[in-house]
Amino acid sequence: MAAKFYAVLDTNVLVSSMYTGNPSSTPRQILDMMLEGTITPLVNKEIIDEYVEVLSRDKFSFKPEDISALIDAFKAIGIDPGRTPVDNVNYPDPDDIVFYEVALSRKGSFVVTGNTKHFPKEPFVVTPAEMLEIIRNSQDAIADTPK
Repeated sequence: MAAKFYAVLDTNVLVSSMYTGNPSSTPRQILDMMLEGTITPLVNKEIIDEYVEVLSRDKFSFKPEDISALIDAFKAIGIDPGRTPVDNVNYPDPDDIVFYEVALSRKGSFVVTGNTKHFPKEPFVVTPAEMLEIIRNSQDAIADTPK
């Protein structure tokens, strides 16, 4: 039985995964794991709206059909766990608050970001590389479990 992970993917992970031409890049692997079902994305309307706004920026030159396909995937397989408001947390970028608060609404979930400095220092705020390591370690543990 495969482990299931829940994560809010920061917009910079999507940008990196779409921007790179390398299918084995860490952000691309995270996105592929989401599309394959290993990671269930946690989203809400605010997060989807930010994804669309950022990915549609002229400076990235992403194809509208690629953006649409990715957003459709998030809408189809993502879940909205709600939002757990947190007071007294300092956010360098207030736009990131929603990512953190959505992750707090699902026990055991992660925020996967390329910029951990934008979030409070918590064990569930991880880089794409750290998320891959967590998933691999979990899969190794399952494989080592006696049947």
